[in-house]
Amino acid sequence: MSSTLPSRAALVATAQESIARGSGSFSAASRLFDRRTRERAWLLYAWCRACDDLADGQDHGHGASESDRQAGLARIRLLTQAALDGQWIGDPAFDALRIVVAEAGIPHRFVWDLVEGFALDADEWHPRHEVDLYRYCYHVAGSVGCMMAIIMGVSPDDDATLDRACDLGIAFQLANIARDIEADDRIARCYLPDDWLVEMDIPPGQHMKPPFRQRLAVLAGRLARGAEDYAASARVGTPKLGFRSAWAVLAATGIYGAIAEKVAARGEHAWDHRVSTSGFEKLGWIARSWWQALRRRDLYPAAPRDPDLWTRPRPD
Repeated sequence: MSSTLPSRAALVATAQESIARGSGSFSAASRLFDRRTRERAWLLYAWCRACDDLADGQDHGHGASESDRQAGLARIRLLTQAALDGQWIGDPAFDALRIVVAEAGIPHRFVWDLVEGFALDADEWHPRHEVDLYRYCYHVAGSVGCMMAIIMGVSPDDDATLDRACDLGIAFQLANIARDIEADDRIARCYLPDDWLVEMDIPPGQHMKPPFRQRLAVLAGRLARGAEDYAASARVGTPKLGFRSAWAVLAATGIYGAIAEKVAARGEHAWDHRVSTSGFEKLGWIARSWWQALRRRDLYPAAPRDPDLWTRPRPD
């Protein structure tokens, strides 16, 4: 129908506004994609952002409130199912999901895996063991990595490359968790495994108290090292991507890696001010990653994935 193209263009424009407001890092990296990939990345981001805001009562990741999380989750599930069924929702974010899933052939299981991450937060879940942390990171970010890889042209059946894409999502989420420990604490959330807190002799709910800041910094360093381990694994997947997609992925990897490094370097002062990367730093990573993408086959040769890394679940 002739009305389809204008409708899609309007949804893409709205999605572009969403990513510009919600994530400067992803917005900067996404501009390195070719037009088709870039637009699909924006459409997927718009849905992810809307779901995250519904789950947390936020506006583009800001201004968290004590909302009715279960009601938000129910709305996410209802509208997501309708979008996957091919219905027009009348909500730009969920109509964006309808379009990108159909255009890119994204398996619905990855969509629902992400929704499960929102469900964990709605249930005020927190990890007891390290493996629980990685499982959570898969649901809220690794699944997005898999969907982004498919948007970039990776086959849904290419499990090896999707594992690398999942690793990148996990790396990003570990960096986020390290950076946002204080912000999460303000809304009564903690993603540090109970095992880690016990190991450091930090009482439950007390990790942000001044007497425990040095011990907390040790755990933030552990998150940062984990982020680098998963990012290193993800880079090995970039030769499977086209040049511009690899460029965008490597730029985002560098930008988020810099966030994790800053958190680790600041030690107990990591949460005095929110860690971020400047526009100049982002430009630096974009320039550096151009060269990395150009030489990706030499820099990141094929190698077995580290068996010590957590591996995403496979469909039954």
